[in-house]
Amino acid sequence: MNNPRLAARYGKSLLDLAVEQNQLETVYADMKFLRAVCKANPDFAQVLISPVINADKKQSIIDSIINGRVSKLTTSFIQLLVRKTRESVLPQIAVSFIEQYNELKDIHQVKLTTAIPMSNDMQQMILDKIRTNTPVKNIELETVVEDSLIGGFKLEMGNILVDATVLRDLNDVKKQFKSNEYIQKLR
Repeated sequence: MNNPRLAARYGKSLLDLAVEQNQLETVYADMKFLRAVCKANPDFAQVLISPVINADKKQSIIDSIINGRVSKLTTSFIQLLVRKTRESVLPQIAVSFIEQYNELKDIHQVKLTTAIPMSNDMQQMILDKIRTNTPVKNIELETVVEDSLIGGFKLEMGNILVDATVLRDLNDVKKQFKSNEYIQKLR
């Protein structure tokens, strides 16, 4: 069940509690861990959503995954979610917490998609270019390799998309051929 409003509220509550208890960085690392677990293992997310599995079983599954890997504050928060039957929103809460943390720390997410893996030097050059051409200074870079791009790169930052891929260029040429602009001018 997708419930962004509920996830944002729980994420904000956890953020405020982490700030109050001087555990912001620890809880941030915990939420990144939980987001990675949910992303890497969709079966875990399905277990959280399932109405067939009772709360005690869900709690034992969650405990086996997070045992010794997350802080006491995060463990208590997850136990509260299970008691309130809100465990299905845990993946969304983790994402919402990370977004709110990034907003608090003025960190901007940048997604760089290329056809082949980029070297660290090339990534650093792109980050430096972004820093010099925009007011953004704190950047968290996510790199993705997508073979279908053929070449070039796609850069996504907030609501800005820079598409400098060979695939886009080929699609533009294809559209021009389909529209047959030049045939009518010759007649």
